[in-house]
Amino acid sequence: MALPKLKTVTYTLKLPSTGDEIKYRPFLVKEQKNLMIAQETEDEKVIQTAIAQSITDCTFDKIDPWELPSFDVEYVFLKIRSKSVGDKIELNVLCPDDEETRVPVTVDLSEIECTMHVGHSNEIELTENITITMKYPTFKDISVITGDTESEKMFEMIKQSIDQVVDGEDIYERIDMSNEELGEFLESMTGEHLEKVQDFFESMPKLTHAIKVKNPKTGKTGEVVLEGFQSFFE
Repeated sequence: MALPKLKTVTYTLKLPSTGDEIKYRPFLVKEQKNLMIAQETEDEKVIQTAIAQSITDCTFDKIDPWELPSFDVEYVFLKIRSKSVGDKIELNVLCPDDEETRVPVTVDLSEIECTMHVGHSNEIELTENITITMKYPTFKDISVITGDTESEKMFEMIKQSIDQVVDGEDIYERIDMSNEELGEFLESMTGEHLEKVQDFFESMPKLTHAIKVKNPKTGKTGEVVLEGFQSFFE
C-alpha cells in the first residue's frame, strides 16, 4: 500500500518586473536539504543552482529563474522562504551613528518589497545622437560574470546588460555585437557617460527595507536601510 501524499498550501505573488501573478508553495524537506548542502559547499555557483532549482520546484515549473531579472529571483526566493520557515528573522545590524556597534533586530520578511527609484529608465542618452537601451541582468547573467576585480566584474555586467545601441537612424542589436566591440564601445565612453550607465544599476528595482535602530552605547536612534538579497540573511 502506497503512503499518503501530504498536501501543501499554495500562495500567490506578483513578479516585480512584469506584475504577472505566480502561484508558489513553501519549501519541502527536499528543497531545504538541497539548499543546506549547497550552503555547506560555500561555492557560489552551487548555491545559485540550488536556489534556482528550489524556485522552479516551488513555482510548479512555471518560471525559469535563470531567465528572470535578478531582483525577481531574490524577491520570489524571499517570499518562498518566508512561508517556509517563518516571516520573522533576526539580524545584527550596524548602528549608523558610530558605525561600530551592532544590535539585534527582528525583520518581518512579509513587509519586504521590491522598490524602484523615481526617474529610473532603461534608456540612457549618451549624446545627442547615441542612446543605449539596457536590460536588467538576469540570474544567468550574474552567474556567468567573471573577473579578478570588482571593476572587471562591473564592466562585464554592463556588457551583458546592453540590449541595443541607437546611433541616429542606425540601430545595433545585442545579438549583432561581439564582446570585443562592446568592450571598445565602453572604453570610448567618458566618465560622465559611465556614471549614467552605473546609475541604471544603482536605481533599478531592489529589495529594500528601512528599520529604526537605537544604539545602546550612545542612546541615539538612526535609520538603517537594508538593500539587496544578502542583507536579509547576514
